[in-house]
Amino acid sequence: MTGRERIFSGMRPTGQMHIGHYFGVLRNWVRLQHEYECIFGVADWHALTTSFENTKDLETHMIDMVTDWLSVGIDPQKCLLMVQSLVPEHAELHLLFSMITPVGWLERNPVLKQQLQDMGLKEAVGYGHLGYPVLMASDILIYKASKVPVGEDQVPHIEITREIARRFNSLYAPVFPEPQALLTDSPRILGIDGRKMSKSLGNHIGLSEPPGEVRRKVLAMFTDPEKIRRNDPGHPERCNVFTFHRATGNTRVEEIERDCRSGTLGCVTCKQELAEHLIRFLETIAPHRGEYEGKQELVREILVEGSRRARLLARETLEEARRAMGIHYGIAR
Repeated sequence: MTGRERIFSGMRPTGQMHIGHYFGVLRNWVRLQHEYECIFGVADWHALTTSFENTKDLETHMIDMVTDWLSVGIDPQKCLLMVQSLVPEHAELHLLFSMITPVGWLERNPVLKQQLQDMGLKEAVGYGHLGYPVLMASDILIYKASKVPVGEDQVPHIEITREIARRFNSLYAPVFPEPQALLTDSPRILGIDGRKMSKSLGNHIGLSEPPGEVRRKVLAMFTDPEKIRRNDPGHPERCNVFTFHRATGNTRVEEIERDCRSGTLGCVTCKQELAEHLIRFLETIAPHRGEYEGKQELVREILVEGSRRARLLARETLEEARRAMGIHYGIAR
């Protein structure tokens, strides 16, 4: 790999990506791969922290997800695409970090508290779930990544990673950088029902959605609740349909805003225009879909090769960490 600053970022294997993933993560990854040395990972171990009882579709979800990564322009010639569980050094570094990480750091994690509330788990948190930030720290630091692209909700995890790196370096030797959060600037794209876009809620628009489904879902989108009749003046700033027009670069966005506010543009007409624009937009942002869709073996080979190359980097870091801790014993592994 090059001598540029290194970035690590990953996703749980959740299957096909939706447009929220594109604006929140993938669009940024496509740009970053030209500016940094990037490693993008399938975080399959992380998926087990909350879905350990259902693993039968993990591989299918992984292939579908990475197919969408490749389709939108993530280039395996420019970055490493790897699978967490194919690089076992992540697990060993996680074990070493767990020895020096106070439980209090993990219990005060606001992301964990929010997850417990959202999932209705209260205090019934598993060991793996509690230690999720320690595994995340090992994912980042095993590659000595200096920056991590995240949304604001993930910043507490990056701070724990920095604390772990700082503690290790203070106890043993300065092995690890203290990575910086690289905040992503993305529009807030909600689902068709006005809630957070999620496949589990069935309110998403997929990147590979057929045109008929795009039209059906767009026509079902919630709009400005105060615009009841066609001629009522609207409030575009409160309307998710308008957010989609603006986020996807509709060149008529200023006219749409003006006509909505004046009451000359009805919601059904606005949705119909969005549907056709969105169909074209989805085709534009996935220029490589034909190269990868339906080619599971090709996608699998890319992940295996990327994981092999990632493991070479991870082994070097792990050896350095072992030596710093005095547990190398002069034995090659």
